[in-house]
Amino acid sequence: MSILTVDDFSLEFRNDEEWKPILHHISFSLEKGQAVGIVGESGSGKSVTALSIMQLLNRKKSRVTSGSIIFEEDENPVNLLSLSDKQMQAIRGAKIGMIFQEPMTSLNPVLKCGEQVTEAILLHNKITRQEAKEQVINLFKEVMLPRPEKIFDSYPHELSGGQKQRVMIAMAMSCHPNILIADEPTTALDVTVQKNILELIKNLQQKYGMSVIFITHDLGVVAEIAEKIIVLYKGNIVETGPVQDIFKCPKHPYTKGLLACRPPLDIRPKHLSTVDDFMRSAEENKVPVVDVISSEERQEFHQHLYADTPLISIRNLFKTYPIRKRKLFEKQEYVHAVQDVSLEVYEGETLGLVGESGCGKTTLGRSMIRLIEPTSGSVTYKGRNLLELSRREMMRQRKDLQIILQDPYSSLNQRVTIGAAIMEPMQIHGLYANDHERKMRTIELLERVSLNESHFYRYPHEFSGGQRQRISIARALAVSPRFIICDESVSALDVSVQAQVLNLLNELKQEYHLTYIFISHDLSVVKFMSDRMAVMQNGRIVELNDADDIYFHPQTDYARKLIGAIPKGIN
Repeated sequence: MSILTVDDFSLEFRNDEEWKPILHHISFSLEKGQAVGIVGESGSGKSVTALSIMQLLNRKKSRVTSGSIIFEEDENPVNLLSLSDKQMQAIRGAKIGMIFQEPMTSLNPVLKCGEQVTEAILLHNKITRQEAKEQVINLFKEVMLPRPEKIFDSYPHELSGGQKQRVMIAMAMSCHPNILIADEPTTALDVTVQKNILELIKNLQQKYGMSVIFITHDLGVVAEIAEKIIVLYKGNIVETGPVQDIFKCPKHPYTKGLLACRPPLDIRPKHLSTVDDFMRSAEENKVPVVDVISSEERQEFHQHLYADTPLISIRNLFKTYPIRKRKLFEKQEYVHAVQDVSLEVYEGETLGLVGESGCGKTTLGRSMIRLIEPTSGSVTYKGRNLLELSRREMMRQRKDLQIILQDPYSSLNQRVTIGAAIMEPMQIHGLYANDHERKMRTIELLERVSLNESHFYRYPHEFSGGQRQRISIARALAVSPRFIICDESVSALDVSVQAQVLNLLNELKQEYHLTYIFISHDLSVVKFMSDRMAVMQNGRIVELNDADDIYFHPQTDYARKLIGAIPKGIN
């Protein structure tokens, strides 16, 4: 029996004085106790569909042009589109709960986590604050938060990403809703945390007999939780069916493209397939061809690669942070973010650095190029110990050593045009004769990363996440570096955009003879990109070997845990 029926639903958004169609005749149903996955790229209409069900869209800037959304509770159907804001308040949270994509922006930073969940309970239940607090602590235990009493009194910034997401799940579950909508609840989380969150939602669904709408861009993730999949493309449902049918016999080229975007684990392709490849091939009535790198080709390349002297050599590197003392005469304690790390990076190599959040990956990468000053050890680049260089000498050396940061939006100045941002490092290092030549070089770089001259004059907020990441890549290339650290540079991107950026990085590596350290928590992505892979745990390198050897023959339990957490879809 259906608990929710979306029938012929169409929606428009107002842009200035014009109305633009966003959703086109959407129809699907959700059965009691069923989990349905809604899949598609950013902009496909997934979140808009969820917000329409919750009636959280701005009514002045959106309008329904057709259809209905029928919620059936206790055989009493009601069209959610016909309800007032006050009537919807009685349904939101109590009968339909929602987990939002980014917990840090969804949680109030100035309120303690426990207070925020307590508020949600008191809104829908006539109980005392003490009773609500007891319910919240029990909820925190149910979502497996450690030390629930402590987390009740903690602020969001004091929790990890996975813990914040569990608080959001507890809030959504606080009134035991009939339907739970999970909007990209695992995006940018570690694969191990992602696996735990998926298992948690699945267990709660089974325990309370809830219906679940799970929204994601990753078909591999949705296969872990959903029974039925709905594929959205540009506001249209292009394919729907049971998970097994979608995975084993996809019909629409867009669905085939989404399935092919994830780096395959059993082979090593030269180029990742993208959605555009499949859409273009469908128009030409062709089947995309996947070129595979053979083990013989890799072995021959590695024999040549590792015969040379390392480009960078790290020896006994430490980075230690003091813990703030609570008492005046208390003994000083320290956190060892990087502990006694030694490794080499060879010219032309991509060395993958993989591990969970907090393992020290980013600290190691930034310590190597002195964006963070190491506590001790050495980092030798082309025969010079970078840790012994003066600030002025290190500034000159930075021309060769660049980094692509995880969040391109926060790493770009929002008040500076893209062109000026890319030209700035050229000006700092005195490259080219004048700003005209720098501008020409900037336009050339923009075109190389699949942007164009018109983008030179725009600001960061005018671009999508994938475009901003391309801009960050162009900026890193502006000073013609030899070595680039890619720090979680694709973790928050759609799988289709991720594939495009990974292909671009590999093309640029060949074109500009670059050397990469590729940092990620996603072992499948690191395996595709890397020649060798280093696995980090608690600030130490616990395994270092050929990337394929680590995947197929891991030597540590920790590496096996990371591999086991990779979403593998339907076998």
